[in-house]
Amino acid sequence: MSKLFVAGEVFHGAGSLDELKNIKGKKAFIVTGGSSMRKSGTLDKAIAYLNEAGIETIVFDGVEEDPSSATSFKGAEAMREFQPDWIVGLGGCSAIDAAKMMWVFYEHPDADFDAMTTPFTVPTLRKKAKFIAIPSTSGTGTETTGLAVITDREKGVKYPIVSYELTPDVAIIDGEICASMPAHITSNTGLDALTHCVEAYVSNIENNYADVLAKGGLEIVFDNLKEAVNNPTNIKARQNMHDASFMAGLAFNNAWLGIVHSLSHQVGALYGIPHGMSNAIFLPNVIRYNAKVSDRFPDLAKVIGKSTAEELAQAIETLRSEVNNIGSIKEFGISKEDWDKNLDYIANNALVDPCTGFNPRVPTLEELKEIYNICYEGLVYQD
Repeated sequence: MSKLFVAGEVFHGAGSLDELKNIKGKKAFIVTGGSSMRKSGTLDKAIAYLNEAGIETIVFDGVEEDPSSATSFKGAEAMREFQPDWIVGLGGCSAIDAAKMMWVFYEHPDADFDAMTTPFTVPTLRKKAKFIAIPSTSGTGTETTGLAVITDREKGVKYPIVSYELTPDVAIIDGEICASMPAHITSNTGLDALTHCVEAYVSNIENNYADVLAKGGLEIVFDNLKEAVNNPTNIKARQNMHDASFMAGLAFNNAWLGIVHSLSHQVGALYGIPHGMSNAIFLPNVIRYNAKVSDRFPDLAKVIGKSTAEELAQAIETLRSEVNNIGSIKEFGISKEDWDKNLDYIANNALVDPCTGFNPRVPTLEELKEIYNICYEGLVYQD
């Protein structure tokens, strides 16, 4: 017997933010990033809807990209002062992931961050508060996953904190919120969703529900990402991408991911490469690497009118170019000297990343280093 893990309640469609009017509670602690949600008016709308429901609110803003454990501790301290019964993550993945970790330390002030980097060790939540996720980007699927990616700045390592305790109680998937998302973020996050679909489908966990969602999400991304990048006010394309992101998140929440994410976590933490951008660089070559042991890639290729793993990899490279994303790590501006200096460090971290355990092919350290170097140069992996 298996259990399907999904956000407790899901509201989707343009304008679904107004479901906040129906929340029952007393206090809501809203966590958001920079100024985009305030400038777009989304933050004010959320506050107004919650106030209409009779809920007092406070805002914790300024969450940085790739949120740190220090930010989580700071937010949790503010939560303990306010004592909310709802926590609202509003914005991009960084804001929502930070809010999840704040939630943990709010309910468990003495929790050990280092210990929680081991999967499924987050203590039981919901003794003080429940969680609402409202994404403003269409990529990570964090609104329906038991995952929060937190960076240890001192170590230069991104840690995926994995626990179904972190799965939100309410998810609001409103494409209107994404209308102000810049083209480059739309591109990066859309390619992230695409990666989730591919890795969830070929992971070493068999799950029929995840398979259908992964295939459906993949098709929606290929049909809508270019339009969302080029015509940002097309709400239909925005909603389609938002739905695809959620579907991909639901797929990998039940089948998990692979070494694309293991590789990406390290370059994101050390070099600041946006997660979707690095995923899109690694994904085609990881497909080529995994195709030696997995026969599932042709199934995905058929969804977009292709036949083989190689044709799928090439289609992703084409889409990556069409939405103006780079094809190599060195194009991000990282020198060869700096890359070579850190290669052993990031490869070792990738090897022990939790996502590596779900990859269809068990990699060696040398194989990960080889994939890293090929993707640094923008070359094609050949087994």
